[in-house]
Amino acid sequence: MRLSHHFGKTLRQVPAEAETVSHQLLLRAGLVQQLAAGIYAYLPLGWRVLRKIEQIIREEMDAAGGQELFMPALLPIELWEASGRDQTMADIFFRVTDKRERRFVLGPTHEEIIVDLFKRQVQSYRDLPLMPYQIQVKFRDEARPRGGLIRVREFTMKDLYSFDTDWEGLDESCRKMLRAYQNTFDRCGVPTSIVEADSGAIGGKDSWEFMFFCDSGEDQAVLCSAGDYAANAEKAEFRKPTIPQEPPQAVEEVATPGVKAIDDLCAFLGISSWQTLKAVFYAADGQPAFVAIRGDMEVNETKLRNALGAVDLHMMDDAELTAAGLVAGYASPIGLKNVKVVADDAVPSSSNLVGGANKPDAHLRNLNYGCDWTADIVTDIAVAREGALCPRCGSPLTLQRAIEMGHVFKLGTVYSEKLGATFLDRDGVAKPAVMGTYGIGTGRLLAGVVEANHDEQGIIWPPQLAPYDTHLVALGTDRSDVVQACERLYEELQQAGISVLYDDRDESPGVKFNDADLLGMPLRLTVSPRTLTSQSVEVKRRSEKESTLVPLGEAAARLRELLKQP
Repeated sequence: MRLSHHFGKTLRQVPAEAETVSHQLLLRAGLVQQLAAGIYAYLPLGWRVLRKIEQIIREEMDAAGGQELFMPALLPIELWEASGRDQTMADIFFRVTDKRERRFVLGPTHEEIIVDLFKRQVQSYRDLPLMPYQIQVKFRDEARPRGGLIRVREFTMKDLYSFDTDWEGLDESCRKMLRAYQNTFDRCGVPTSIVEADSGAIGGKDSWEFMFFCDSGEDQAVLCSAGDYAANAEKAEFRKPTIPQEPPQAVEEVATPGVKAIDDLCAFLGISSWQTLKAVFYAADGQPAFVAIRGDMEVNETKLRNALGAVDLHMMDDAELTAAGLVAGYASPIGLKNVKVVADDAVPSSSNLVGGANKPDAHLRNLNYGCDWTADIVTDIAVAREGALCPRCGSPLTLQRAIEMGHVFKLGTVYSEKLGATFLDRDGVAKPAVMGTYGIGTGRLLAGVVEANHDEQGIIWPPQLAPYDTHLVALGTDRSDVVQACERLYEELQQAGISVLYDDRDESPGVKFNDADLLGMPLRLTVSPRTLTSQSVEVKRRSEKESTLVPLGEAAARLRELLKQP
């Protein structure tokens, strides 16, 4: 490809809207172009890389036993109503109505659709196990698209679905996919770690994410400093700090004029935050929820949403608090009626806490769970903080920013039971298929590749993903001998099976070299009046500073050798 004919331009300046390194470089190198918030076009260079990523994914899925198919993106709403996800995923649906008023959604994921296909194709245990997959466009109405290709509204995803006769079969399918995913990310040059994760709207029993740790990540991972535990911050558990135990004492009201915040309360009464019972108010699917947690901890909203089984969860505003009869800053669970109470599991073992008196300017000392109040739900709803203790070995936990590269879910029978996806076992008894689902966002993986492979000058493509093997730079295009040498070399390399991006533009050496570094092909070839004096071409690896001269007649053979080297 001649750069003079290439569709896509490089940018000198970093676009103002681009914050992450991958977003900046993808735009500057002309790999993608934003059309609207969270909607991108892939330009030729970006599309070439994406196709190579997809090919690696296909090879690994096929090697693990996957079978590629292709499902539609326009999906009837009835399938989602049958599974109940017309409600749990309602906030991210793009909805469509046809001329006959039939309702559809643009597919955000395809569990319901693959189950419908399963029901039409599978009858017996002899048909199992199955691992169908596709690489297909998905649509999600993200409230805050960000990070370039990291979080978008339209994206391409590889989604594979496993169907097994029992849980042991699902375990084996998961093991196959975990290996296949690790191979995929290794081949793409993105270092990843497996962490426990929250299943979210997909649902199911267990799930794991492949995380790439980097400063620009939108997620947070919680890691044991001894290597015994790793989890997404949404899921992470930790050992709750133990506090001194005291015999329960009688409840005592104390005046606290104008004191609402935990820090102010502690200063006013001369106590520590772990001696307080913090009240946080949420609306869960329109119903009030009183959340009680020790003052030295914060509420993990993902854990709370799961505990309540809520679709919509948000902190209550002043109007909602007034309607529920709650007094912000002075509330406690004592005597509450018609409000669901959720308590963190560290609260029952914490004695004589200070909490609100449910009236302005007053608090209560010596609140004890089981004596003075109880909760509808007691479970872990706390955020795992930096320095908290590992739930397995007790070592300190650390927090790291990360990008989710892939997600593996053990669904079990949650979809097959709801949607009637059964098979006949050896005894002729109908049983629900045991399922797993496995996703990789290909555009997100492309962004991860750039995040993991760049320097201050631009992208450094892993050879297996580079848009072209070499970047041929012609210096002195006003001289016929340079042009003729470049044209011959361009043809020879292509005939030798080496793909070439040929910078034949009438630009300065600085512009050409800067673009070569920005675009990041594995090898840069430079032909100039100086190299022609020795009938040579200058060869430089993108990842190295030094260059060498190679005779023009040996260039194709030498480049083949260099491209084989790691």
